[in-house]
Amino acid sequence: MKRRDAIAHVGAAAAAFALPAWANAPRIVLGQSAAFSGPATALGEQFRKGAHLLFDRVNARGGVGGRAIELKSLDDGYEPDRCAANTRQLIDSGVFALFGYIGTPTSLAALPLATAAKVPFLAPFTGAEALRSPFNRYALHMRASYFDETAEIVKQLTSVGVKRIGVFYQNDSYGKAGLEGVTRALAPLGHAPAGLGTVERNTVDVDAAVKTILAGRPDAIVQISAYRSCAAFIRAARKAGFGGTFYNVSFVGTLALAKELGTDARGVVVSQVMPFAFTASTPLADEYLAAGKAAEGDTFQPNYSSIEGYVAAKAVVEGLRRAGNTPTPEGLINGLESLREFNLGGFFLDFGPQKHAGSKFVELVILTADGRVRR
Repeated sequence: MKRRDAIAHVGAAAAAFALPAWANAPRIVLGQSAAFSGPATALGEQFRKGAHLLFDRVNARGGVGGRAIELKSLDDGYEPDRCAANTRQLIDSGVFALFGYIGTPTSLAALPLATAAKVPFLAPFTGAEALRSPFNRYALHMRASYFDETAEIVKQLTSVGVKRIGVFYQNDSYGKAGLEGVTRALAPLGHAPAGLGTVERNTVDVDAAVKTILAGRPDAIVQISAYRSCAAFIRAARKAGFGGTFYNVSFVGTLALAKELGTDARGVVVSQVMPFAFTASTPLADEYLAAGKAAEGDTFQPNYSSIEGYVAAKAVVEGLRRAGNTPTPEGLINGLESLREFNLGGFFLDFGPQKHAGSKFVELVILTADGRVRR
């Protein structure tokens, strides 16, 4: 080999070595840290399952631009320290983007790391305002906020004359975000929460919360926690004589809560930020149900958490397609920002260069004693 050619060869090799890991990879690797153990396990498992329904179908058709999408998932047990460690590992491994993190405290631990590394942080399973404001170019949200959800809950309650509303909340950034939402929604009406009680993350020690909240004589209780602690609170409050209604935000995990409660689920209300997942009520739901049946046959069980994973994955794929023939993380962000009033099949996402919260959709559903969800 001539000296000039040898120098050029070495220079090209060095340049290639200096590129990010994703640049030469035959696959687009998305990194996820989520709860795959502990009391929030169902949320992580179902979100991942829904995302795989979409990614697997896209990969079977050749991927995006000939590149398959791989979802690399690590377990954080819904603990912020573990999530931060996972995030460093994923970023160091050269993932293209971070995707589908589960929960507020974990996402808050991860987002600064993603931002510093300029890695997109996509579709966290949380509605906390602290992840949305101030604006962050690297964070894009596919779901409505907890302020949106709690405003709809308070609107529903006050429209039927319920003014005394207690709040049971997880004693961390997630629970406090929900409490702030309820408080903000009540303030213009001249009201404040009637009784507050907390539970520590990943525990079900609710007795003190039951006592303090019921002392405020609420007619309804809004719950901002995970499904096991919410179920424990509902049972304990009923045993203590509470006859009012329980309202939960979407993060609770609707079917996980229904399963945990059994027949005690009857009448519990949950706000939802995704389309109704159990019938083909929209083209998107029809597509999701068909994908689930194709993958798992008659054993497939639709779930709000998994349809959220499906929606998030569908949006990411569209963003990648709009990022060009040689997508980059920055190109993916630009691609997602181009989704203006984008119809995924009866569910719309509306992004822009200064608008990274794509949806404000909220509806309320009610649980039945046999574990079903009714609109």
